[in-house]
Amino acid sequence: MSELFDGYGSSYGEAVARSIRFSGLGHDFFLGAKADLLRRLVDERQLRLGGERVCALDIGCGVGSLHPHLRGIFDRLHGCDVSEQSIERARHCNPDNEYGVCTSNLLPYRSATFDIAFASCVLHHVAPTSWPGFVEEMRRVVRPGGVACIIEHNPFNPLTRLAVMRCPFDEDAVLLGARKARALLVGAGFRQVRSEHFLLLPTPGRIAKAVERGLAAFPLGAQYACSARV
Repeated sequence: MSELFDGYGSSYGEAVARSIRFSGLGHDFFLGAKADLLRRLVDERQLRLGGERVCALDIGCGVGSLHPHLRGIFDRLHGCDVSEQSIERARHCNPDNEYGVCTSNLLPYRSATFDIAFASCVLHHVAPTSWPGFVEEMRRVVRPGGVACIIEHNPFNPLTRLAVMRCPFDEDAVLLGARKARALLVGAGFRQVRSEHFLLLPTPGRIAKAVERGLAAFPLGAQYACSARV
């Protein structure tokens, strides 16, 4: 998999933009929606309770496209990926963050290091037989009381399937629904597992967000997020 993403290290954003061009929306719209969700997750899961500083890990961060949108959400942000070229670009574009290359199925971090670990549209690139181990590693690196979050494509949304079909590095993608993601988190020993669908409406306005929140339980949005506490 590292060879595949090494090949897109300098053109990742362009490839994604082409795959979603039919929607009339730019890549930043989708990145902003994910950032808003993570910001809300930090608040709702009370990770800053008592003025605590929040240290986060982005597993499978790629070239770090999401990271400019995360400024102000986390006090420290680490990113790791199997693609060395992607990590080099992430370091260049986001010099305030810390990055590392992950060369095995084990994350290169000590246990109970992070307040939150998240994987954004990563798991569908992992072989299904490795999904349980991937989620168990997420749990290992999160401190007790911390949170893990899986953000994935919603396989029940036809426009999402079209975007995946058009994306050159999603050729071997195996999409998983929110029910499967929840089951993986439960199986790894997480608690307080919940999921929500988002990216239903093509606007970031307050009314649109309120509508999306009201329909979050239904598999309508383009993507979903499953979060849980250690």
